[in-house]
Amino acid sequence: MKVVLFCGGLGMRLREASESLPKPMVPVAYRPLLWHVMKYYASFGHRDFVLCLGYKADVVKDYFLHYDEATSNDFVLSGRGQVELLGSDIHDWRITFVDTGTDANIGTRLARVAPYLRDEEIFLANYADGLSDFPLPDLIERFRASGAVASFLSVPPRSRFHMVRAGVDGAVESIEELGDSGVRINGGFFAMRPTIFDYLNEGEELVEEPFQRLIAERRLLTLPYDGFWMPIDTLKDKLELDAMAEVGELPWLHAASAFAARRDPAA
Repeated sequence: MKVVLFCGGLGMRLREASESLPKPMVPVAYRPLLWHVMKYYASFGHRDFVLCLGYKADVVKDYFLHYDEATSNDFVLSGRGQVELLGSDIHDWRITFVDTGTDANIGTRLARVAPYLRDEEIFLANYADGLSDFPLPDLIERFRASGAVASFLSVPPRSRFHMVRAGVDGAVESIEELGDSGVRINGGFFAMRPTIFDYLNEGEELVEEPFQRLIAERRLLTLPYDGFWMPIDTLKDKLELDAMAEVGELPWLHAASAFAARRDPAA
């Protein structure tokens, strides 16, 4: 199953960490954020990637063209610099690099990689700027059994802002943290069928016009998830991820093994 990754944006809110890098290439624990997202999908067996490139596309291409397996794998060094790898990350990955434009929105980027997806029954997609440990097969299985055209993960917002309800006279009726309000947001993990392109017109943003058309036909699903999910929008988010990595807390890299244990507790 192919995985489309939208990794061409400017990442303006993470400018402090990505001035010279595209946002998905900001490092987290030895590897770029993009690698962590890809590793998550690969752990569930989805290793055929389509990268929607844009801003500093050359940086992404160069990284994988000169990929150093020794950075995140054990190895033996002997003789005159001879390296014997004891593990490998991407030897079985297939990566299609597509320049989808520096200023393109998500819908346009998706439309520009349509030729690589027409033969897929279902394909996956991700904004490539967030991490989660959610069990991916749950989304796929539910989506496959439905007549929906698209599905996505919905999560509680991480914001500590308060949501206020007030009457017409301005009197406050309730105030609560946004994360406790029951509101959910788009978590950026998608499953779609190629028929999504029948709902997507030139220049449209994916979650605006096309998704509104699907909602009208009741062909858009969501899977609520309350486990670990973290967007990387600001320098504070990156530093939080770095702190987790420092103590070996990388739940997105263990999601597949946790899912397998849940399916077969005796294993």
